[in-house]
Amino acid sequence: MGDVAKDLTSGTVGGAAQLIVGHPFDTIKVKLQSQPVPLPGQPPKYAGAMDAVKQTLAAEGPRGLYKGMGAPLATVAAFNALLFTVRGQMESFLRSEPGVPLTVNQQVIAGAGAGVAVSFLACPTELIKCRLQAQSALAVDAGSAGVAVKYGGPMDVAKQVLRSEGGARGLFKGLVPTLAREVPGNAAMFGVYEALKQYMAGGTDTSKLGRGSLIVAGGLAGASFWSSVYPTDVVKSVLQVDDYKNPKYKGSMHAFRSILASEGVKGLYKGFGPAMARSIPANAACFLAYEVTRSSLG
Repeated sequence: MGDVAKDLTSGTVGGAAQLIVGHPFDTIKVKLQSQPVPLPGQPPKYAGAMDAVKQTLAAEGPRGLYKGMGAPLATVAAFNALLFTVRGQMESFLRSEPGVPLTVNQQVIAGAGAGVAVSFLACPTELIKCRLQAQSALAVDAGSAGVAVKYGGPMDVAKQVLRSEGGARGLFKGLVPTLAREVPGNAAMFGVYEALKQYMAGGTDTSKLGRGSLIVAGGLAGASFWSSVYPTDVVKSVLQVDDYKNPKYKGSMHAFRSILASEGVKGLYKGFGPAMARSIPANAACFLAYEVTRSSLG
């Protein structure tokens, strides 16, 4: 099996592991990010992450935590296969000669290149996922959350967007902040992952690292992704769930300034707790599954 096929297969397995472990955390993150700003003197719809979990379970049951999973599940194979394959090809391009390990700086460049490629797949997938996750949070009042269903599922979101939001262009709403998230985020993640592996291995040969080390490196690498780009993710989410006919935001910078003006810096970190709680186990599972699968393929 060639290197591209190995990366495709391993990336797919890693992505599936990441999604299963991390999706409930992601649902809560999006609900917190997209809830309307409360009127003066009124409490927010969700008091925090745990309150969002309780309300979601009460109104929608456990399945509510996996709302919107269909879209990323349908594309997780393509997304992670593309991410790890482009990263692998970037590694081949940057490597001075076959078999030579890349430096941490080279892994940063490889990660950034992979981030550019996956942004064009991530944007429509994220838009569909966020619309489904956020529709109960955007309900007019908490009592309507159980019945406020605008979209019947991932395909229904895609059909409605294509029909009434400018065709295919509508599915790429939020592409700029998606690029601004994926490029530096993946640069940081792959750079930190390689740096931690080399540190734990005591050199550039990391092939003998055990699964525990890979779990630690993968988890902390995932945390570095979100800690470096989280405000950009908030901007992406609010743009993607914004009303097409009566938009609240004119673009990425307007959304950024509006959030900052109305909620302060903390508004750019809504849902940060669930995102970080998700990133460590989800990315640990992803990198471990990738490495184990890649190793088993030779």
